[in-house]
Amino acid sequence: MDITAKLWSYCHILRHDGVDSADYVEQLTYLLFLKMADESDISIPENCRWQEMIKLSGEELKLFYENALQTLKNENNILGLIFQEPISRIQNPASLKKIIVGIESINWTELDKDVQGEAFEGLLEKTANEGKKGAGQFFTPRPLIQAIVNVMKPNPLENKDLDKNGFKIGDVAMGTGGFLTVAVAWQKEFLKAKKLTEKQANYIRNNAFYGQELVVRPYRLALMNLFLRGVDATKTLKIGDSIYTEIVAKESLDCVLTNPPFGSRGTLGSPKERKFEVETSNIQINFIQHIYEMLKDKGRAAIVLPDSCLTDAKAKEVWQILIENKNCNLHTILRLPRGTFTPYANGVKACVVFLQKGEPTENVWVYDARANVPSITKKSRPLNYDLHFEDFVNCYGENPNGTSKRKETDNFKRFSSQELRENHYELDFKWLEDDILLDEAELSKPYVYAEKVVSELEDIKNHFEAIMDLLQTK
Repeated sequence: MDITAKLWSYCHILRHDGVDSADYVEQLTYLLFLKMADESDISIPENCRWQEMIKLSGEELKLFYENALQTLKNENNILGLIFQEPISRIQNPASLKKIIVGIESINWTELDKDVQGEAFEGLLEKTANEGKKGAGQFFTPRPLIQAIVNVMKPNPLENKDLDKNGFKIGDVAMGTGGFLTVAVAWQKEFLKAKKLTEKQANYIRNNAFYGQELVVRPYRLALMNLFLRGVDATKTLKIGDSIYTEIVAKESLDCVLTNPPFGSRGTLGSPKERKFEVETSNIQINFIQHIYEMLKDKGRAAIVLPDSCLTDAKAKEVWQILIENKNCNLHTILRLPRGTFTPYANGVKACVVFLQKGEPTENVWVYDARANVPSITKKSRPLNYDLHFEDFVNCYGENPNGTSKRKETDNFKRFSSQELRENHYELDFKWLEDDILLDEAELSKPYVYAEKVVSELEDIKNHFEAIMDLLQTK
């Protein structure tokens, strides 16, 4: 099932009901949450339940739904946070009924998808294609998240003493909570054979997963995503700017999985109140310093960064300080395929840096998943776990701190700390030639243009199907 096309067919209904594109995801996720909560037997106030709502139609349905939003808003628990200041912008009861019937026809919790994250991805893709960028946001592809989680092994019970030193997993720029939701799924699979005590189960449910997000809408989606997966993050997910407000306490996280917002400059300039050792207005470099401060001793992090953070003068200064003065083990770099973040950051080359606090850097291992690999496209060459990341996961090894016995391969090479110093802390190590001409040659191939036409025709088809649906309900 093409879940994106399904969700966007509902968006076309919203459009013809006068709902602005900026409100599509919010309006859909209210309804998706109620349906998924019903499927998951999550407790919802009686006058807000999905099974009651689907029986209604016309003005009675519209009134029930509007009252349900207001009831949920006033709940003194996580539901109140998820539904803070909700407004139903669906004025036509027939449009509301059509969307509800469509949502009811699918068992959403059985889909192998982050449904709410994918809804948000669809909106981000539309706005990115229109050239509108907001807060440097874009969606981290799930194959990449899965690969990072698989090597980082975020086990919330890794530390035995839950009272004094419980293992905390965090994302300091969490968006819709993609890293956290995949981490929750990973630990469930990892611990499925273990009979958890009530204390352990409560710790995982309430205290293991942390996050912070600047923008309200993705923050609420993150709350929803975790809640639907059995995690109440009322006290552990925060709204605010990680760099400037420092809501998450220093030295509080054991494992950070994050993709800080891309964009060369922070909006507020250099955050002097944080007293970072390297002063800069470059937001990614500040996030590197921030993340290292957030880690506990022996804590580990995986950070998605643009390649400029391997070579920028201020970045090299940060890496030198972390490695030489802060006892940072910068042990692994993954060079991502070109086009990994298409269409949100076209042309941007990116990598993932893996590090551990409190251990010296002896070697930097670099995995090249870019050289001689065709650029990623949305349709014909999408990012794929097996094709693009499985070999990296195998090369990385079993130890999440990067201390496994590793072997060099054509794509995985070791560089000593001495080579790092001789390279003046520039981390852009290369030994394979990027086949740049491949991209240029691809541009002349007819299927590149045909793919774009097919995508546009699919949008038009969905648009007319939504019009037909509306006409049939009148």
